[in-house]
Amino acid sequence: MSLRHRVPVSTIMTQKIVTLNCNDDLETAERLFKENNIRHIPVVEGENIKGMLSLTDLLRISFADGAYEDDSDVETVVYNMFNISQVMAKNLKSISSGTTIKEVAEILAHNEFHALPVVDEDKLVGIVTTTDLIKYLLEQY
Repeated sequence: MSLRHRVPVSTIMTQKIVTLNCNDDLETAERLFKENNIRHIPVVEGENIKGMLSLTDLLRISFADGAYEDDSDVETVVYNMFNISQVMAKNLKSISSGTTIKEVAEILAHNEFHALPVVDEDKLVGIVTTTDLIKYLLEQY
């Protein structure tokens, strides 16, 4: 197996990005996670990224006991107690679209998070996740 070393992340990143903004509520976030079958949503202000909301973050506050059913009625009371800014990850590491897939793999392997925003000249242009990375690696075999 010979991986091409200089392949940029732009070849595997998701470009049609589902986003939220800080004024959206957590019910909206949950709906977007389910409708799009995704696990990470960048939170933006215009074209600038402000944070990243993960499904895990949402589940952590909605069901402290961890009992999550796909079709369960969410405790909207809990959602109303928090806003997106309070729940999202703020200290984000971002990469540019020219970052190599190998570099992305190294970043994701050494950190707790599973998604990276791709930012060129302060503009959010994509998102890459561990799933994108695994799919790419499987294609190489």
